[in-house]
Amino acid sequence: MYEHLPGGEILEPGLRDLRAGVRSVSALLIMIAAPRLARRGISIPRDLPLSPLPEHELYDLLVAEQGPEAYRFYRSLLRRLVSLENALDIQSESVRTAVPKT
Repeated sequence: MYEHLPGGEILEPGLRDLRAGVRSVSALLIMIAAPRLARRGISIPRDLPLSPLPEHELYDLLVAEQGPEAYRFYRSLLRRLVSLENALDIQSESVRTAVPKT
């Protein structure tokens, strides 16, 4: 549904993993962005134990997966997440200011 947006490939897998209780890269990114995503109408599972520091948990996961390249991946993923958040903001603003056709 959001694949057409920059970073949209993060959203559906992250939400799916959160619902399944999986602490994946995508799920942790969704935890980081949860407040902003919720303001844009995206339903974030509320009954799940969220990480108090998802940024740290994400970095630790990347260190385990990527080793010395973890920081590069971490920064890249956060930039991608910000792109998604910004695209959702723009999309929401466009919908709000659209003039209804009569």
